[in-house]
Amino acid sequence: MPYAYWFAVWVGAAAVIGAAWIVRLAAMSRAIRHRKVLSAHTYLGPPDPPPRVCVLVAARNEQDHIETCLTSLLGQDYPDFEVIAVDDRSSDATPQILRCLLGAHADRLTVITIETLPEGWTGKSHALAEGVKVASGDWLCFTDADCRQISARTLTMAVRDATLYNADLMTLTPVIEMRSIWEKGIQPVCAMTLMAWFRPRHANNPKQTTAYANGAFMLVRRGCYEAIGGHARVSGAINEDIQLARCAKDAGYRLRVVENDDLYRTIMYTSIVDAWRGWSRIFCALPSPWHVAVAMASILLFAMAPWVSLITAVIGRTGAAPENTLSWNAALFAWAAVVVLMQFMAWRFYGLLKVNRFWSLAYVIGATATCMVLGNTLLKVTGLSRTTWRGTTYGGGTKWVSDPEAWSPALEEGESKTESKMGQENR
Repeated sequence: MPYAYWFAVWVGAAAVIGAAWIVRLAAMSRAIRHRKVLSAHTYLGPPDPPPRVCVLVAARNEQDHIETCLTSLLGQDYPDFEVIAVDDRSSDATPQILRCLLGAHADRLTVITIETLPEGWTGKSHALAEGVKVASGDWLCFTDADCRQISARTLTMAVRDATLYNADLMTLTPVIEMRSIWEKGIQPVCAMTLMAWFRPRHANNPKQTTAYANGAFMLVRRGCYEAIGGHARVSGAINEDIQLARCAKDAGYRLRVVENDDLYRTIMYTSIVDAWRGWSRIFCALPSPWHVAVAMASILLFAMAPWVSLITAVIGRTGAAPENTLSWNAALFAWAAVVVLMQFMAWRFYGLLKVNRFWSLAYVIGATATCMVLGNTLLKVTGLSRTTWRGTTYGGGTKWVSDPEAWSPALEEGESKTESKMGQENR
């Protein structure tokens, strides 16, 4: 075919991709208008009467974070709660730190030690399941050891919001602390990719099938948790939070996803290696290998191709013959417009994540890294690679049960019987 034909197709592709970015910008604007945000400034106190809450934290080799995490939890102003910390086979100073904290907070803190991991379980799911066995209360609040409460009102506001909106499983999304250059350049793009599939507004709509939860702060009615089978239901899942949300929504329970403004923060990953493994694991929560492949293709087409095309247009325009100048000008203008739209989208999203918008200029670099992570995820969900997380290696793919009739207590067979409980006598 003639050169002019392919040139026209190339410029036409810019129009299509630009239109897609305009649609995404409109969707983001709509999502911002419907945002559900909890802030300490809107504090109204606990519900009356306040239901008892048990906060559970699983910790494996978390010596750098566990003291800050538990201290901030124990300092919550909620009137009726307990904290259960589960030491999941730690080989660092985590057990010693937990013992010290137990001595100072024996009235409210219980510590459980896990020594073995039964076959068919992921470490976190098993640890939390063991913690639930000794938990009391009407609500269970699951959080991570790398989370830090920056407000004493977090638990109170979350419980009040969940009861006010009659939610059965409520997620309070974290503010991610990003300190290094690579974190600020890469993690926002990974988060943007995840939110493209798990939109909070859809998760909050009982008529939509979208289900989402974040294990950094997941508040669940005990009745809901037990009815869907708890962590035994998703014992082999490496994204147990999202899988529990799927099970709950499939069973007709109400989900609620709310943004956190100034209540708590989390440090997701402190190294590029941990981020590579962590986001590869998180993206395994996409519904199927096909969805992972589509996410990769979308980044290649909508984030990376515009920059490649713009650079090509600049080079082509520089060396173009006089008779081709108009065509190259059209291509240059078209792809520059696409890049501007894309960067404006990134600029807005980085602001929502409370990251300096300056870092949105590195969006294409983050998109390239995210595409590589998705490629690694694709190997995992197709069974061609295995997942290593927190020192434990699991088989490829994400396992979960969506059919309420498919689960039975038999899934709990093989559960660890070896545990050491400290502080149990103080309950």
